[in-house]
Amino acid sequence: QVQLVESGGGLVQPGGSLTVSCEDRGSGISLHTMDWHRWIPGTQRELVASITGSGSIWYRDYAEGRFTISGDVAKGTVSLQMNSLKPEDTAVYFCGARTMYGSYVWGQGTQVTVSS
Repeated sequence: QVQLVESGGGLVQPGGSLTVSCEDRGSGISLHTMDWHRWIPGTQRELVASITGSGSIWYRDYAEGRFTISGDVAKGTVSLQMNSLKPEDTAVYFCGARTMYGSYVWGQGTQVTVSS
C-alpha cells in the first residue's frame, strides 16, 4: 500500500520561504501523479500544485510564480518550495497521490503558518 509522509512545515515570516516534502514509505505501488493540496479552516481543501510521472506540472493561480513543485513520481517523492509567503498561505498542506489502480491516497498533513 501507499503511505505518504509529509515533512517540513512550520512557522515562517511573511515574505519568507519554506519547503514541504512528501515521501511514499509504502510497498512500492506505482504512482501516476503526486499533488499538494492545502486546507484553510472554514474552506474546502484545494489542489495547489501537481506533477505527473511524465513531468507535467500544474499550479493553482496563486501558486504560479511563487511555488515550485518538484519530485520523482516513480520514486514516490515530491516537494513544494514556497517563496514570498503571505499570511493567507497559512494552511495545512497535504500530499496526495493517484495510484496505478486509480485510488487516491492522502498524507497526514503538515501545518504551515505565515506570521510575524
